Amino acid sequence: MIKVLVIDDDFMVAKVHAGFVNKEPGFGVAAVAHTAKDAIKAAAELTPDLALLDIHLPDMSGLDLLQRLREVQPELDVIVISAAREMETVRRALRGGIVHYLMKPFSWDDLSERLQHYAKTYQPLQASADHELKQADVNRLFGLGGQDRRPLPKGCSAETMALVENIVKESVDPISATETAEKLGTSRVSARRYLEYLAEENLARVNLRYGGVGRPERRYSWSA
Repeated sequence: MIKVLVIDDDFMVAKVHAGFVNKEPGFGVAAVAHTAKDAIKAAAELTPDLALLDIHLPDMSGLDLLQRLREVQPELDVIVISAAREMETVRRALRGGIVHYLMKPFSWDDLSERLQHYAKTYQPLQASADHELKQADVNRLFGLGGQDRRPLPKGCSAETMALVENIVKESVDPISATETAEKLGTSRVSARRYLEYLAEENLARVNLRYGGVGRPERRYSWSA
């Protein structure tokens, strides 16, 4: 069982995140902390494997807490879950050695995907320190799993796929299938096939936009 420490100052949000973790097979919540002080204490006493860390905490920045957590629990891995979107924040988090950065709001599928990736890559490294890895294993660890992609869906071309990738990469905000179709000059259905392929290959992240009546709109941002 992978023990998870949930750190978020919002009690309801922390409860939701803890519920997501407990739904994921092989994961369990070791503790929930709403302040940096409580998080440091929990990390020292419970030795969790993974922390879900919010950036905005009442007594310390999550970025500073990241380093403190490593001092008391050197083997702790961290996934940042935050509404912070500033480039400098993301850069500092990456330099701090996080394994993923997930922006709020997100769906259970979004978090589940990252927990599954963690279970398949980072966590086994702790249990098998003397085990020799293959290049494919290292590729997955550094987010290069897309090097070995599935064949494109029938009717999709590599040239159009390259265009879709560039559109998603260059989009400042998550982009919809309709907006992608307008840039491509194709139908929305066709654009969505390419976008969903990228999402299935973990090259694009799906962001759900709620509003109005009906199902939430699926919007895509580059994650590779």
